[in-house]
Amino acid sequence: MPAHKNGDNRPPASTVRKDKKIPEKQELKQLDERCKHPIIGADSFQQFDELPISSKTLSGLKRANFIKMTDIQRKALPLGLCGKDILGAAKTGSGKTLAFLVPLIEMLYRQKWGPMDGLGALVISPTRELAVQIFEVLRKIGREHSFSAGLIIGGKDLKIERGLIAKMNILVCTPGRLLQHMDQSAGFDCDNLQMLVLDEADRILDMGFKKTLNAIIENLPKQRQTMLFSATQTKSIKDLARLSLKDPEYVAVHEKAEHATPKNLSQYYMVVPLPQKLDVLFNFIKSHLTAKAIVFLSSCKQVRFVFETFCKLHPGVPLLHLHGKQKQQKRAETYAKFAAQKAAYLFCTDIAARGLDFAAVNWVIQLDCPEDPETYIHRVGRTARYEASGQAMLMLCPSEEAGMVKALERVRVPIQEVKLKQDAKDVKKEPIQKQMQRLCFNDPEVKYLGQKAFISYMRSVYLQKDKTIFDVNALPAEEFASALGLPGAPRIKFVEKSKAKNAARGSQAKMDEDEALLGLASDEDMGEEEEAEEKSKVKALEKKKRGKKEAVPEAEEPTADSATTKQPMSKIEKMFNRKNQSVLAEHYTKLVDHETDRKATGDDEEEDFWTIKRVDHDLGGEELPEGEPLPISKRQQKMSKIEKLKNKGRGHKLVFDEDGEAHELYELEDEAGFLAKGDAKSQQKAYLEKERVTMEAADVEDKTISKEKKREKKAKQRERERDMMNDSDEEETVATLGTPDYSDDDGDAYSHSDNGSDGEDMDQDEEETPKKRGWWQDKADAEEAKKKRKVVEVDEPQTLEDQEALALRLLGL
Repeated sequence: MPAHKNGDNRPPASTVRKDKKIPEKQELKQLDERCKHPIIGADSFQQFDELPISSKTLSGLKRANFIKMTDIQRKALPLGLCGKDILGAAKTGSGKTLAFLVPLIEMLYRQKWGPMDGLGALVISPTRELAVQIFEVLRKIGREHSFSAGLIIGGKDLKIERGLIAKMNILVCTPGRLLQHMDQSAGFDCDNLQMLVLDEADRILDMGFKKTLNAIIENLPKQRQTMLFSATQTKSIKDLARLSLKDPEYVAVHEKAEHATPKNLSQYYMVVPLPQKLDVLFNFIKSHLTAKAIVFLSSCKQVRFVFETFCKLHPGVPLLHLHGKQKQQKRAETYAKFAAQKAAYLFCTDIAARGLDFAAVNWVIQLDCPEDPETYIHRVGRTARYEASGQAMLMLCPSEEAGMVKALERVRVPIQEVKLKQDAKDVKKEPIQKQMQRLCFNDPEVKYLGQKAFISYMRSVYLQKDKTIFDVNALPAEEFASALGLPGAPRIKFVEKSKAKNAARGSQAKMDEDEALLGLASDEDMGEEEEAEEKSKVKALEKKKRGKKEAVPEAEEPTADSATTKQPMSKIEKMFNRKNQSVLAEHYTKLVDHETDRKATGDDEEEDFWTIKRVDHDLGGEELPEGEPLPISKRQQKMSKIEKLKNKGRGHKLVFDEDGEAHELYELEDEAGFLAKGDAKSQQKAYLEKERVTMEAADVEDKTISKEKKREKKAKQRERERDMMNDSDEEETVATLGTPDYSDDDGDAYSHSDNGSDGEDMDQDEEETPKKRGWWQDKADAEEAKKKRKVVEVDEPQTLEDQEALALRLLGL
């Protein structure tokens, strides 16, 4: 409808562009004027050129064959071009990508955004494949503009991204890699951000990306335009508050529609026992060899196992697999290869459930039940895109049928049941269990993959929140393992824990029921015997709750059956039986034995039920014999000396006065006595002076004692040395031949020894000590000297005859 009919004198954008020679400045001015206010008559627009969009963007849209707007584009684009925050919800395949990319490009174009302005728009996607798809659409429609755009996803070279990210005006990214660049890339700045877009917003805002998204939002400016798009949009106030949305416009074009899924989509579900699912899937593939289908499974390990085994079975159609454990290059190749195939089967996880646009997908098969109806809607949205038709098949276990069908009805999903027997007319049934067993037997790697696939599937069921649909205990584990070709079901701890919890809940419920049925009459209506009987019942029930055996009456003896029969203990019963050796040891339990105390005191019935008697405390009970130590627990018996000292604690020091009375090391006196001695400062000064004098005196005394000890030590050392020298002199006597006597001034004679040392060496200063020699060295030298020398004491020869006589004596003649 023309704009002037609604009272607006401004011409529509189509008339503005009739003159191709309109300068860019004039076009920008007209676009700014049109986008300052709500666009009048936008509800009736059908084509992109009716909106205030630049000629460059229109050229890109036309070259990409985008001429006519979809419902979500018709309602979201006028609001987005005017700078409004948007919450967009529409069916899968309805064109949500253009609903946020066109306003993004136009906003930057009108603001004349350049390379020096930094990052202006940010698009966050939950998966790499969806980010790649958005980036490709952005390249197609924005090819006429001069903006720089980048794709930031995991699996790429971080260094190359780090060098280019600071120069980008538009970024399409996944949350994890974006946060990594915010933390590690120098020069990456988001302070000038003008627009934030969350595609598949409900998935990004859930628990899986909560912490990452919160960290990203903290680094973004609050003054920005924000748009959220998804097939199942969130309305949580907390989520919207996290994103700082300002008066957001909720655009849900299909909210009042009869069904939440596309009209051209035919949806079926089939109840298939878990062990038969692979048989049904393989037979379906064999009977639909010309179809292009996506098969969804719960976990990466299941995808790999089914892909590897089906490839070895050769169904006759190309098989591909896609999951999050693959490298980015492999994922991109698989995505491109499946998009180009006319007939193929893609086994994948929910990584391919959101936003991906594959051409001409005929079937979406959900081998495993989706976690919720929203996931189902996104999965089946891979087919019947825009105006195309498609089919979807959901395989449910018998325990999942009732809950899942009700959940789908609640979100307006029309689905029809297909009986397995009726479908067998068209599908040639061929069990593959024996072939799977042969593969596992011949190839250990396949067997290993089968074990991991079994465990991952059971874990995925166990971790689901909706227990009305998913019950891991209702699944036939042994039969399922046999269907995978395994010789037996691997042991799974979490399944055993789940069964134990259910058993504990059942036993606790039974206890509560017994307690409710055990009605106690009033004390006035009961006689003494009946009252005693009821009390014994209460005691028995209390013991039963604590995990103890039921009390047996004294008059009756336990039978053989009751002694041998042993019921398995639940987790709660084990908890009540658990003992802390350091606090409630066995001896402690014996010390508070009520039955023994009652028999000893004689008040069997009148004793209070909750009275506790500890014989090691003065509470009126029995005391241990004098001198007998208290029992020690097993843990204390095993303690080392160091552990005992640690637990013993510190001792308490006391001082004794002249009368022998004990006092604390420091005792407080009363205030009056303290003030009588003077003020606090003077007392402190006097105390410090007194202690200083005491310390100085003690220091002088310590020094004197130390010097005395040193002198004694040196004297003893010299004494030992003198003794050693005297012993050597006695053993070794050297003859002095022809040596005259020398005398000093006082007439004291001394001799010159042959070793060149003076006799005065022994009379030197006390501080000098001769060089130490070992006693073995002195003794050996003395013996050697005795052998070599013969000592002869003679007078000095005076004549020639005397000298000759001395020579003959020395020669032994």
